[in-house]
Amino acid sequence: MKIDFQGKTVLVTGATRGIGKAIANEFAVLGASLLLTGTHAAQIKKLNAAGKKDRKYFCVDFADAKSTKAFITALKKEKRIDVCVNNAAINKIDLIQDVSQKDWDRAMAVNLRAPFLITKTVSGIMKKHKYGRIINIASVFGVISKPKRSPYTTTKFGLKGFTVAASNELAPYGILVNTVSPGFVLTDLTKKNLSPAQRKKLAAQVPVGRFAQPQEIAKTVVFLASEENTYLTGKNIIVDGGFIDA
Repeated sequence: MKIDFQGKTVLVTGATRGIGKAIANEFAVLGASLLLTGTHAAQIKKLNAAGKKDRKYFCVDFADAKSTKAFITALKKEKRIDVCVNNAAINKIDLIQDVSQKDWDRAMAVNLRAPFLITKTVSGIMKKHKYGRIINIASVFGVISKPKRSPYTTTKFGLKGFTVAASNELAPYGILVNTVSPGFVLTDLTKKNLSPAQRKKLAAQVPVGRFAQPQEIAKTVVFLASEENTYLTGKNIIVDGGFIDA
C-alpha cells in the first residue's frame, strides 16, 4: 500500500499544535500542499515568514463570526481542495450550573459551526472535481462522557451526526466523510494540564497502558484521507487504545 499526496491540497484547522500539527506534518511528508489555521497572529506571521512553500497559514478565530467569514471567503478562492480535516476545537471544563451561555455558544461556534461552514465550502469545490475526503476530529467524549464535559460532549456527538448526514449527501460526488475520535493523547497541552501522577492514573485505565502519541492519530487520518480509502464513509473511527471497551 502506497499513500502519496503529491499534487493534492490539504486543509487542516487547528494545525499549530497537538494533534492538528501532527496531522499537518504527516501530510507534508507525503507531499501535500497545505492550508493550515491557527489562532495566534504573531505565531502565524512567523510561520508564514519561514517560507515553507508547501504551507500557507491563516489566522482564524472560529468563535468570531467575522474572522470565520473572512477565512471562508479566502477558501472560496482556492481552485482545488482534495482533503479537509476539521480539527480545531475548544474544551470548556465546568459543571453544567457553572457553564455560561457565552461558554456554551463559543463551544458550539468553534466545534460545530466552523466544521459545518468549512464543509459547506470545501465540498462545493470538491464536487467540481468529483473527489474529496473530509475527516472530522471528534473524541471519545463524543461516545461516552464524564462530569464537567457538557459543552464538549454535546459538540462532539453533534459532529458525529453531521459526519453521517454529510457522508450521505456527498458520497455520490466521490466525497467520503468520516470521523476520527481520539482517546487520551500525549500532547503538550495534556502535559501542561495533567501532572505525571494524573497521567499515570489515566494510562492505567487504557488496555494498551499508555496515552496515544499525536502521530498515531495522524496516521489514521492520513489513511482515511488517502486514495487507499475507497469505501469507508460515514464512520466514526475510535483510536483510544481500547479505553471505551475496557
